[in-house]
Order: sequence, then C-alpha cells, then structure tokens
Amino acid sequence: GDMSLALNLGGISLLDVKQMYQADRLAVNAGIPSIKLMENACAAVAAEIRTRWSPRRTLVLCGPGNNGGDGLGVATLLREARWPVEVALFGSSDAFKADAAIMAQRWIGPFVDFDATQLDDVVLVVDALFGAGLQRPIEGRARAMLEGAVERELEIVAVDMPSGVHGDTGKILGFAATSSVTVTFFRPKPGHMLLPGRDFRGQLIVSDIGIPVAVLDEIDPKQWLNGPNLWSAFWPWPGSHTHKYHRGHALVQGGGMDSTGAARLAAESALKIGAGLVTIAAPTEALGIYGAQLTSVMLRAVDDAVGYKALLDDDRKNAVLIGPGCGVNAVTESRVLETLATGKACVLDADALTVFVKNPNRLFQGIKGACVLTPHDGEYRRLFDTKGDRLSRARAAAEVSGSVVLLKGADSVIAAPDGRAAIVVNAPPQLATAGSGDVLAGLVLGLLAQGCDPYYAACMAGW
Repeated sequence: GDMSLALNLGGISLLDVKQMYQADRLAVNAGIPSIKLMENACAAVAAEIRTRWSPRRTLVLCGPGNNGGDGLGVATLLREARWPVEVALFGSSDAFKADAAIMAQRWIGPFVDFDATQLDDVVLVVDALFGAGLQRPIEGRARAMLEGAVERELEIVAVDMPSGVHGDTGKILGFAATSSVTVTFFRPKPGHMLLPGRDFRGQLIVSDIGIPVAVLDEIDPKQWLNGPNLWSAFWPWPGSHTHKYHRGHALVQGGGMDSTGAARLAAESALKIGAGLVTIAAPTEALGIYGAQLTSVMLRAVDDAVGYKALLDDDRKNAVLIGPGCGVNAVTESRVLETLATGKACVLDADALTVFVKNPNRLFQGIKGACVLTPHDGEYRRLFDTKGDRLSRARAAAEVSGSVVLLKGADSVIAAPDGRAAIVVNAPPQLATAGSGDVLAGLVLGLLAQGCDPYYAACMAGW
C-alpha cells in the first residue's frame, strides 16, 4: 500500500534498530539476497532524488558501514543517469564489508577528499554517513563536513536517517544536519517520529525494498504511529438505535468557585465525543457558575465524603475524571483513591496526579480497573523517576503504574502496561494552549464511558 497515506493516518509499525536488523535477517532467510535489498534501497533513494531535482552537482557522503554502501549505490545510479556526482568517503574503501564492499567496487566515478571545501561547488548533498544504528557522537571530520553543508545552506537528502539522529530515541548524538527529505526503508523508526529527531528529517519517504510484510508477525513490534488506521476498528460508533443511557454516564469532579473552567471544558468534550450523559460534581457554592455556562451537562452538589460516596454508588456512572481544577489537597487525594477502589474507568490528570508526589505508590497500588493518566512532563517527573527518551519513559510509567499513560508534549506518547505504545506526530501546536489538557482528558473520559479500551481511548483522544 501507499506508505505516505499511512504516515498521515497512522497505524503503521515503527521498528527500532534491533528490529530493523531482524527484518533484514528474516528477509534473507526467506530467500531474498541481501545485496538485492541494498540495491532496492539505493534505487529508492536515487528515484526520489531524480523525482525532486534535475541533474545537478551532487556530493555523496559515505560512511564506513551499510549506510555508506547505500550511498555508493545511489552515486552509481545517479552517475548512470548522467548526473555530475562525486563521492567523499569517511575512512578508506578497504573498510567496507559484504554488500557495501560490492557497492564500492561498482563505483567507478571520482572519490574526493573528505573535506568541507569539497562542498563549495555542489548544490545537493546525499548524507549516507551513518544510519539509524549510530552509537557514538558525531565529531571531528564528520561533524565538520555536516556543519559545512549547513553553513552553505545546501539541500540534503538523508539515507535512512539524518546522520547523528539516534534511530530508537530521536536524540541527537553530537550533531545532525537538517535534511530536506529522508528516505528510509520498509518501516519508519521511532527516531523519525520523536523529537528532536523529527525536526531534522524533513519529509519522510518510506520505501518498500522487498522485505515481506509477514516478517512483522515474527518481530511483533510493539510501537506504532498513532492515527485512525490504528484504532478505527475500536471506535464506539453509535448503533442506529442506541439510547443515550447505553452510551455511558461520565462523571467529572469539578473545582470550586475560582476554578470551574477546567471541569466545564472537560465535560463538554466528553459530550462532544459521544458520551451519553455527563455529570459534574461540584461544591454547592459553585453550582450557579457551572449552571450559567452549561446546557447539556448535569450538575450534582457534592460537599462532603458522604455525598461523593452516594454519587459513586450509582452503577450507571461508569467513567470518572478527577484532576482539572480540583486542587492539590487531601480531598482530591481521598476521592481519587475512593474512585479507583470502585473499579470504574478513570482518567487522572493535573492535580489528581500532583497530589501523590510524596507517595506515588499509594496511587499505583490503588489502580484496579481501566485507568488513563495524562501527565505533562512536570507531572510525570513528580511521580516517576525514569530518565531517557519519551517512548521508554511512557512505557516505564505505564508498567510501574499499571495504567495507560498519555505523556503530553510536542511529541506525545501513549503507552499501555503490556508494552504497546503509540507516538503522536500530528498534534497541532495550539494543543499547547491553556485548557487543551482539560479537553484531552474529557475526550478520554467520554470514550471510556462508551466502553472503549483505555489504550485506544487515549490514542483516539490524542489524535
């Protein structure tokens, strides 16, 4: 199928570096010669270049491994198409092994010194220095060359991954140059989707190089690009005759007089996404403010623990949101624990997370049923001590808490306790505005009320 469509609609597996090596190996075991895979990769990059540009002076930067082998193959194909192309080798051509050595033998054009002055009369650079599997920082001559390309504002085509971007994490090792386009093979890598790597790759082209899709069954990658292709089968479509009572009854714990806006936004979002009924529970003194602003949301006065318990005892209320505007106080803490104890589906956000900063385990041990935590980075750091990239941090948090974690940010990540994860790349910048977190929490709530699985509910809301 057309991968560019899948990049917009999600549902596409992301392979980490180890899994990509495994895919190559499984393809070879299935009888596809590895040199054929490399030739197909080279052809894909060369075709992309020729689609975008007319022949122009091009310098191909080749590293010592398979990424460099790809670069040599690309150079050969461009030369055959009458492009003025030269190759700058980082290291010596004797260093190539296996398929890359074959590609080096086939290159009959000029090698030039690996020096940034070689960039003075070229207009296009092919970056085949290092691929997704880079382990050590880019420094010295390699860095000087990439910096030279950036200083001269040359267009860069990256093979597999811009050199310096870590394939698994998107972190920059030493230095990376921003490319106009990156051509990767078979499936994208997490580093193409996670920041900061995502900002360096330009347009991403994912090329089919002949690896059978069936290898994914054996690899079983647990991370995907978020989007409708991932979860449309799980969307809670209303039946032709569903009564609103069959579409769930969501409960939002509302804040007091001076913080009614957050609960209001969340409740309205839960209704918009299709929850049958939504009730805000709030102190008597604040009900007038809620009532003046809301038409379809029901209101309940709750002033003490007894009143809250009575509300929870209603079995029809099947999903609860606590957090937005609730305050970091003992009442919020006890209501969270009491709600979790019922086993109802829960969304915990903002103050409902921060209130457990002294004892996160009290929260984690209280989680019984379907639960989604929606922390931003600050809230995450208060509850979890994991370092590392956002994908591994969200996964660690989901595992330790036993809940689905939606780690909010410019690259949001959703993770489930079983290790499944999805990376959100389409989040519009306005999601960073005040109130967007309340809307998001309300969307998750509305989906949970309709019986959605918590992992898919978080993925849908995050889209």
